[in-house]
Amino acid sequence: MYAITSKRTLAKGVIEMTVQAPRVAAHHKPGQFVIVMSDEHGERIPLTIADSDPQKGEITIVFLEVGKTTIQLGEQFNAGDSLFAVVGPLGTPTHVEKFGTVVVIGGGLGVAPIYPICKGLKEAGNRVVAIVGYRSKDLMFWHDRIASVSDEMLVTTDDGSFGEKGLVTDALAKLHDGGAKMDRIIAIGPPVMMRAVSEKTKDWGVSTWVSLNTIMIDGTGMCGGCRVHIGGETKFVCVDGPDFDAHKVDWGEMFARMKGYAKEERMALEADHKCKLAFEALRR
Repeated sequence: MYAITSKRTLAKGVIEMTVQAPRVAAHHKPGQFVIVMSDEHGERIPLTIADSDPQKGEITIVFLEVGKTTIQLGEQFNAGDSLFAVVGPLGTPTHVEKFGTVVVIGGGLGVAPIYPICKGLKEAGNRVVAIVGYRSKDLMFWHDRIASVSDEMLVTTDDGSFGEKGLVTDALAKLHDGGAKMDRIIAIGPPVMMRAVSEKTKDWGVSTWVSLNTIMIDGTGMCGGCRVHIGGETKFVCVDGPDFDAHKVDWGEMFARMKGYAKEERMALEADHKCKLAFEALRR
């Protein structure tokens, strides 16, 4: 069992949870993830490790309450409770070396996983320019933490309630058009955002990498559920990634695969909602 040492709500539907997982914390590198099971009958879900503290033996995960299990974690689990399983660290770590100037982009929930990446890149001697984007000010989180490991940070909101009004791609284009040096670009966030970044930077000839968030089951390369085509070759996101050259990703295939279990996900949420209603009726 893996004890939850702290839990807090960062923004609407966004939960930060710190979990005791000494072995994971000791070996974690930027870009890696864990497979979490809330209880012995629960599903296995991949969650990126947003931070780790080897001294305390803790890892931090940040998730959005969007599916059955993440809603369950957000509503039913608190500090003092325990998770049934936390397996990791999994995946190939983000490649970190001294590139020069690296622009790291985080959109929405993708802001959390760029923290260890920015930190690692800065420690390697890079100039780190972070671009973080949110739909609105009330959904912002961790921008202060990102600023602490960046040389420059730009914040965008869709509605203009904080920072620059617009998308992260708008801020990226402004940097490029202004002649900013860019030796590498890393983008993490919603697939549609990562694809947009990829399409924009392809013509610039700037090496661009993204962290794919496909559906996973076992997380060790055995089931093949997370397979995607990268440069015409079949890759497994869980073991070959999650980081890939954005300009080689078959985005159409990835979007199609992301919808593979949409029906089952709706059924699970509906069934859970009916169970909650029945339980409340019995209590009355």
